[in-house]
Amino acid sequence: MPEKVIIFDTTLRDGEQSPGASMNTAEKVRLAVQLEKLGVDVIEAGFPAASEGDFEAVSKIADRLKHTEVAGLARASKGDIERAWNAIQHAARPRIHTFIATSDIHMKYKLNMNREQVLAATREAVTFARSLTDNVEFSAEDGSRSDRDFLCQVFEAAIEAGASTINLPDTVGYAVPDEFADMVRYVIANTPGIGNAVLSVHCHNDLGLATANTLAAINAGARQAEVTINGIGERAGNTSLEEVVMALHTRQNYLPAATDIKKDQIHPTSRLVSMITGIIVQPNKAIVGANAFAHEAGIHQDGVLKNPMTYEIMKPETIGLSRNRLVLGKHSGRHALRNHLKEMGYDLSDEELDIVFTKFKDLADKKKQLVDEDLEAIVTEGILRTVDVFELEYLHVTCGTTVLPMASVKLNVNGRSMKGAGYGNGPIDSAFNTIAKIVGTDSELLRFSVSALTGGTDAQGEVTVRLQEDGLLALGRGSDPDIITASAKAYINGLNRLEYLKRHPNKASEVL
Repeated sequence: MPEKVIIFDTTLRDGEQSPGASMNTAEKVRLAVQLEKLGVDVIEAGFPAASEGDFEAVSKIADRLKHTEVAGLARASKGDIERAWNAIQHAARPRIHTFIATSDIHMKYKLNMNREQVLAATREAVTFARSLTDNVEFSAEDGSRSDRDFLCQVFEAAIEAGASTINLPDTVGYAVPDEFADMVRYVIANTPGIGNAVLSVHCHNDLGLATANTLAAINAGARQAEVTINGIGERAGNTSLEEVVMALHTRQNYLPAATDIKKDQIHPTSRLVSMITGIIVQPNKAIVGANAFAHEAGIHQDGVLKNPMTYEIMKPETIGLSRNRLVLGKHSGRHALRNHLKEMGYDLSDEELDIVFTKFKDLADKKKQLVDEDLEAIVTEGILRTVDVFELEYLHVTCGTTVLPMASVKLNVNGRSMKGAGYGNGPIDSAFNTIAKIVGTDSELLRFSVSALTGGTDAQGEVTVRLQEDGLLALGRGSDPDIITASAKAYINGLNRLEYLKRHPNKASEVL
């Protein structure tokens, strides 16, 4: 029988550190519920000492989940650890995750500490965390660039102090698979007491090797993988949950380990993360990309028609991707909509269903048939968002080959109606200029992208924008059959996220 690999999901913590991927408390709770449904073993809900918003979100997640372990991240300091414990203490299975850097470059330039001081801080932090809970994880930040013998000393100290999990992070994505696997084997062979703790790995994707390094570490004996949905995270991202899980599932003949992940929830979870963060999954992304199970070449199509296994090493249904599902239309009722949304992972309250049902009917009048992507967009537009400071009430644009593009906009700004008009190079530029003038924003538009949620000329357009203001980055997302309206919604959503970030700044300066 294959040994179990613990899946530690850090989408809500490390994943949220993707530039502009901030989530509000309601979005984090909803995603945590879906991660529990997915079957992850541990959810790192956040960094409670970072901000009041993070503390609130971690606390609500801890109160909400019934089975999954909830971890709070803390630097190796009593204040951070106390803050983490206060946030997670009511969880069914709380975990404190504390860390300190162990590489020479980090100790010298960031911590200004020597090795003995780091060892002492490790013992003190883990001992204090262990006095609060017997579920303590210790991480050696920048472990892959640390001296191996010193790393083993730090891990030995952490285990002696009571850590039940020790984590070896490739913090800057520097390792390569053979080297990282050899390091894992060295730690196992040279750390006294290693049998009393689970060895974990946390890999970043700066060289595109995060999944490869994680799988190599598992083959070498690591039994916890720290991952994120869609591989989102700091810089180039983290190890992708779906890639690790499906690699272990598909290559059981080579990788003697397995997970408890409910694989049919992978695709719905991927879509939810994309909808909440506004980060579109690249089409050629492994497992969950739009092209992952698409075949255009004639030879491939012929082979798949004769036997799907000729070019598909996984069944799309395994990850919850069902093709050509029965769709809903304008004659569908509230009960059918609720049941369909439940199948998609959205268990809505009556109040939330009322909001979604109204939007559903409005869209159904414009489109003959609605598919899952349409419904996900409606849920996101209706309930999965920040408490809006700015809301779109009215938009009218004029444009054409002989007309100067102009937009008239009416917004609700903190409960007060405000309107204006403006010009631009096109209808979208005009709308953005007018909105910016009304709200008085100094933000800079860094990115603007458009995609279709489904096929057909009546498809909803999905627009994503990235905004920057005073060093803060925020993603905005909007969808509508009218691409200009979708663009305005996305821009306003981005402005609302900037307002949220201004109220909930991330104060932490150290990350794994």
